[in-house]
Amino acid sequence: MSPSQPGTPANLEAAFGGESMANRKYLFFAEVAKQLGNAELAKLFRDTANQETEHAFAHFRLLHPELVIDNPEALSDSEKQAVLTRCLALAIEGETYEYTTMYPEFAAQARAERNETAAADFDEQIAESQEHATIFRRAASNFGFLTPIEHHHAERYGVALEALEGKGSAGESESPVAGKWICKFCSMIYDPAIGDPEAGIAPGTPFEAIPDDWHCPICGTRKANFVPYREPELKAA
Repeated sequence: MSPSQPGTPANLEAAFGGESMANRKYLFFAEVAKQLGNAELAKLFRDTANQETEHAFAHFRLLHPELVIDNPEALSDSEKQAVLTRCLALAIEGETYEYTTMYPEFAAQARAERNETAAADFDEQIAESQEHATIFRRAASNFGFLTPIEHHHAERYGVALEALEGKGSAGESESPVAGKWICKFCSMIYDPAIGDPEAGIAPGTPFEAIPDDWHCPICGTRKANFVPYREPELKAA
């Protein structure tokens, strides 16, 4: 099935995005309900999240019929290779957009809105403006942290694509990048040149000097869950 109307692909993209967002949102709600001791509500959110995933998959299959596999056994090795190559190409495209365009633009806008908010003149807006300024500062900071994460994802997909093409095997550099550490859960990369100013970690602070009670600014995990960062690398076959 292929969309016949010009606006249908855009609508399918929007529907896919909406269902995907609902899935992650409901999983978040499920975790909140679990933390608050409401197992029944947590299950409801998880079950609904799974249903939203199926809805999203249905939209994605219409957007990319070339990725729909009815009978894997009937595909030749070259056909399987083409499908997997397409998956990696789409992944690289998405991650590259995120680190080259989306997050840099988001960070710039957050910084601009922070400045505008801080300039509020009316007394009744001061408290709200301070709250907004804090949110925007953290948003700008997080968008900045997310840029190298998406770059890292794109590089990993690129190496995986080369491995799929028979050029070698996917791996990591033997030597870690000096000074950089990566979160095992969300791939946030701590760069001492940047630090984490919003958490009081000044630029130039080596990872080893960060207090043990510091947490990842993206996912909130402990400092202990960071490991030395090694760049993705294509190994010889």
